[in-house]
Amino acid sequence: MTRWTFGNTTLHILQGDLTTMQTDAVVNAANSRLAGGGGVDGAIHRAAGHMRLQQVCQEIIREIGSLPPGQAVITPGFDLHAEHIIHTVGPIWRGGSEGEPEQLENAYANSLRLARDHDISSIAFPAISCGVYGYPVEQAARIALGTLMDSLKEGLVQEAAMVLHGKDAYDAWLDTAQTILPRH
Repeated sequence: MTRWTFGNTTLHILQGDLTTMQTDAVVNAANSRLAGGGGVDGAIHRAAGHMRLQQVCQEIIREIGSLPPGQAVITPGFDLHAEHIIHTVGPIWRGGSEGEPEQLENAYANSLRLARDHDISSIAFPAISCGVYGYPVEQAARIALGTLMDSLKEGLVQEAAMVLHGKDAYDAWLDTAQTILPRH
C-alpha cells in the first residue's frame, strides 16, 4: 500500500479485495440498471447479500428508470464491512471522443459528493470502467487520481482508497500516481 497526504486527508493505493474494505463506503462500478453482474459489481452484490441489495437497487430503478454514466446513488452496505455502497456507472470506452473522460471524472466526483452529503469520511473505489467496459488503464488512472486528489484537497472526504485487483493493475495505477501526484 502506498499513500499520499493532502493536508489532513489521505489517498491510498493498494492491491486487495474491495468487498473486505473497512471504510464508511465502498463504490460499486455498477451497470445502469443496478442489476448486479460480473466483476466488481457481482462481487459486491454477493458479499453484501444479493437479495437484499437487489431489492433496494430495484426500488431505486423503479423511481429513476436507469442510472446514467457519471451519476451515483447510495444504498446500505448490508453484509459488507462498509456501512454504505455508492453505486456509479462508468462509461463504456468507445475511443474517447464520445464524452468518456468527462463521464469517468463525473463517476468519481459524484460519488465523492454523495459521500460528503452523507457524512462519509472514508471511501474505497475500484478502477471504474477498466474491466469489461474497456477504458484504457493509464488514462482512467490519470482521471481518477486527479479527481480524487482535488476532492481530498476540498475536504469532501478524509480518506480515499483505490483498491486494485491484481499486481498488474496495482503496478499500473502506482506508476501513474507517481507521475501525477505530488511526492510524498
